[in-house]
Amino acid sequence: MVVSTTGGPAMAQAEPSGHIRVDQVGFGPAEAKHAYLMTRAPSPGARFSVVDRDGREVLKGTAGRDLGSWNASYGHVYDLDLSRLRAPGRYRIRSGALTSPSFQVAPASPADSILAFFKGQQDGGRRHRNDRAASVYEWPAFTGPDTDEIKGELSKIGGPVDVEGGWFDAGDYLKFTHILAYVDTLLWASARDGATGDLRLRREAAHGTEYLDKMWDGTTKTLYIQVGVGAGNKEGTFSGDHDVWRLPEADDTSEHPFLRHRPVFRAAPPGAPISPNLAGRTAAAFALAAQLEPSRDKARELLDKAADVYAMARTENVGQLVTSLPHAFYPESAWRDDMELGGAELALAGLRLGDPRWGGWLERSAHWARQYLTHEAGGDTFNLYDVSALAHTDLVRAMRAADASMLAVTETQLVDDLKAQLSIGAARAAKDPFRAGAAYDAFDAVPHAFGLAATSRLYRSVSGDRSYDTFGTQQRGWVFGANPWGVSFVAEVGERSIRCPHYQISNLTGRPARGAVVNGPNSASLFDEGLGDHLDGMSPCPADGVDAYARFTGRGSRFVDDVRSWQASEPADDFAAVAVYALTLMSRD
Repeated sequence: MVVSTTGGPAMAQAEPSGHIRVDQVGFGPAEAKHAYLMTRAPSPGARFSVVDRDGREVLKGTAGRDLGSWNASYGHVYDLDLSRLRAPGRYRIRSGALTSPSFQVAPASPADSILAFFKGQQDGGRRHRNDRAASVYEWPAFTGPDTDEIKGELSKIGGPVDVEGGWFDAGDYLKFTHILAYVDTLLWASARDGATGDLRLRREAAHGTEYLDKMWDGTTKTLYIQVGVGAGNKEGTFSGDHDVWRLPEADDTSEHPFLRHRPVFRAAPPGAPISPNLAGRTAAAFALAAQLEPSRDKARELLDKAADVYAMARTENVGQLVTSLPHAFYPESAWRDDMELGGAELALAGLRLGDPRWGGWLERSAHWARQYLTHEAGGDTFNLYDVSALAHTDLVRAMRAADASMLAVTETQLVDDLKAQLSIGAARAAKDPFRAGAAYDAFDAVPHAFGLAATSRLYRSVSGDRSYDTFGTQQRGWVFGANPWGVSFVAEVGERSIRCPHYQISNLTGRPARGAVVNGPNSASLFDEGLGDHLDGMSPCPADGVDAYARFTGRGSRFVDDVRSWQASEPADDFAAVAVYALTLMSRD
């Protein structure tokens, strides 16, 4: 049976010259399904069809309205509505001589592929055995506010401490508690909120929690925040992690002293208050682990760790937040959302375990939610630097579970702010020919897209309103190929995915970086001075050095699939974590 659909009056047109862009992973049977026809010349009413893997036509229609120009070469983008295609299967779209990459209709999710990336990011074992007895150092001084170059020598103040394990942060081998706590929180939330209890997901989340347990010394009330330094010093007496392209297994015998014995840094002196963003998100990770831990004794132990860290938060005279050294690596400025999140997860864990402290945690979470709405809301959406979407949702869940009222914030205010965050992305998407809700001429476009996709489902879960479902699906689709470049920004996921990530392990071994989620397009101005030389030991990729995506640069943004392109092609754990969470939530549709 052939399903027919129309997007406007069919007109006699020359065959369109351009490209068809589609989510290369695909859609659930009941989801809205949209692809895009990007053409050089006007092609109103262009006919298209969808064929199955045997070439049989299963849907036909005409392109919808012109959504606008992408760049000087591609002046027209037309919507292709495939929503009436519901039968499971694998398909392609055709329009004249143009054929899209394949996609499927099936209730499937690529979250498992992204979990494979975390497995490759695991530290410990044959990697960095010397981290088992690491020395602690004072914070280094840097040569400027926007550089990681260190001024002078490092000063040892303690140790040894065992900081083996965890995950590497990105394409390098540094480890940050700020990142890892966020990642672990989202992995535990995925295990809790997904359609099924995935044991692989729980094991990966447990790996993160084991490492956080090492980074938090409950006896001395010390939180360790970083292992390794990014760069060497101005005097040239030592090198840092970013200075040498190598495999992690080489570090234990490296000629470079701070690669062989990686320095450790702490958030604050023992017993001193901790930056509230760190305290909130670290507490959230422990508390979420407590929510899912089957052993009640172990769960109570995790809850107590969460409570201890949360109580250490500095919430007055906060100053610059502590994230990484230097702060410029991760310049977070919002923290009340982290405190809201930590309190909400503590309350949910306390309710589960019958801990009488749950009421106090609920009140604190509501207080910080009110403070977030007053001081920090309206500027960002769900990502590493703003976790309020999850915090709001879980605070609402805790309020409902406790049948609580007379708090500093109401359910309606929290739900309204979730909607306001979606409105930020939806307003941007309404002006974009590919319906992108993230700013693709700035850093972190891909994780912001996944964050908006996740928020669309979080909002629905507490409001019952499905009006942002299609928007959320479009954000996921943009990541997986329904974008001007026609590329999936997740390695090995989709027919045309990124091939040359700025990722040492895959570059040096030749093994694919399956599941690596990269930054994606970024400001074109960041590439004005070129990509620079290949580092010693770096294998050129692409081998011919040709930028296959140059002709798709547009609207101030550029994507470069090149191992040197850290601005666009470097994967990171926080990117992968929000992807897993978004895809897990959407798997419940």
